[in-house]
Amino acid sequence: PPAGKLPAASLVEVAVDFDSSLQSLSALDAAAYRLIGTATCQIDQEGGRYVCRLVSSADLKKGAVLSSGELKERFLNLVADENLRARVAEKTEGVRNVILALAFGALAANQNDAG
Repeated sequence: PPAGKLPAASLVEVAVDFDSSLQSLSALDAAAYRLIGTATCQIDQEGGRYVCRLVSSADLKKGAVLSSGELKERFLNLVADENLRARVAEKTEGVRNVILALAFGALAANQNDAG
């Protein structure tokens, strides 16, 4: 086949669904973005669920395509990572805001002293 194209039979497809009341769309979007080069991801809302349809991409250098199990596992790991990042960001928001306020306050004070 031409470079960049694979026979349809060699592509791996898998669907992973999440309860939309428990899983944020932003974490799914971020995980899908991190799959670029490995797979494509289409996220649809069906009823009270997010259905993520993953289609593997071939690594043209290695010719490797993830199995459906590997693809699903990688995506679930990325979703879990994005959920953890969101929880940490939420818990540390106050501390980050104080650090930023102190840093920018010091910069403003330095500019006022120099002017």
